[in-house]
Amino acid sequence: MFKNIIPYIIAFLPAIAVAQQPDAFTISGKLNTIKQPLKAYLVYQSGNSRKVDSTALHDGAFTFKGQIATPTSAMMIIDHRGTGFTGFKRTDDVLNLYLEKGNIFITGTDSVSQAKISGSKINEDNEEITAMIAPLYAQSEKLYAEIRSASPEQQRSPVYQNTMQDRFKVLQTKREALIKEFIVSHPYSYLSLMALSSMGGPSADVNVIEPLYNGLSDELKNSPAGSQLKASFAVLKATAIGSVAPDFTMNDTEGKPVTLSKFRKDNYVLIDFWASWCGPCRQENPNVVRVYNKYKDKKFTILGVSLDRQTGKDDWLKAIKDDGLTWTHVSDLKFWNNEAAALYFVQSIPQNFLIDPNGKIVAKNLRGADLENKLIEIFAGHAAKKSE
Repeated sequence: MFKNIIPYIIAFLPAIAVAQQPDAFTISGKLNTIKQPLKAYLVYQSGNSRKVDSTALHDGAFTFKGQIATPTSAMMIIDHRGTGFTGFKRTDDVLNLYLEKGNIFITGTDSVSQAKISGSKINEDNEEITAMIAPLYAQSEKLYAEIRSASPEQQRSPVYQNTMQDRFKVLQTKREALIKEFIVSHPYSYLSLMALSSMGGPSADVNVIEPLYNGLSDELKNSPAGSQLKASFAVLKATAIGSVAPDFTMNDTEGKPVTLSKFRKDNYVLIDFWASWCGPCRQENPNVVRVYNKYKDKKFTILGVSLDRQTGKDDWLKAIKDDGLTWTHVSDLKFWNNEAAALYFVQSIPQNFLIDPNGKIVAKNLRGADLENKLIEIFAGHAAKKSE
């Protein structure tokens, strides 16, 4: 579960909040066959708040004006049903676009969702990258439909869950490859910077992101958003694979302090960030339990770090018992302000880090079958060395 929801569709990548002088934008639009005075809404991020602007269509024409500090993702809605913004549904007439300095033109027939955007380089680039990933998006929708049609028993099966996760991972890998291809081939596009920022999320690999950043134009790298992205690399490097795991001390379920470096001893330790209120975490727990029971006698253990609230301590303890999580658990019960989570730049859960006996991070974000596959690789390697 994400601290901040990042939509899947590339057309709605999150903008980067930076302090900068605002620029004016104007959207001029015309839907040629619409004659009735429908209402249009424009939704976008302005600073730290969401802005909802509205205007009436006059003979199909509409205009929006405003100011933005940087190019920003936006959503335009035409209210054909007359329900107002509060009655908006995702299936309504919606256009995802970007706002940038200058004049943007939108032309269509009876639907803004099928309209053409012109006069905006970032929207031209967005149209290109959206077309690139559209087939993958369609495939992911089919997978979601397949999951919804599966029986409840099948959906609860760890084997089925791991299989579906693997299939989604294939699509995700292909999607990231296409985004990287776009970034490399568009070093002057602001959308490349935004796409790269989206890759710098909860499970970012700085070893992948930094070289892509270095390939951007100097103008983009020196922009406020580019400088902010570069500043995040230091944090990401602290928890990159190969780095020494940041040490921390936190109380366990009985209030006794547990220090990672002392807890580690000669074991491989999976630091598992989760919470009782996190549905995906609870769904993943049976898989983690199975792997723990299989490898707990082979120098492998788990340190669970809960992002539960102070008022949720009973729920935390109950979840540990109900899910059969028999390893060590710690928490400061500070929710998203958990001090260990801050050290590891955790912005979504479940998230985990596998630490070797020397205290180095050897893998992270091991979901589904990935956790066991990594342990098989590690212990098979140890066995091979012993036999030499």
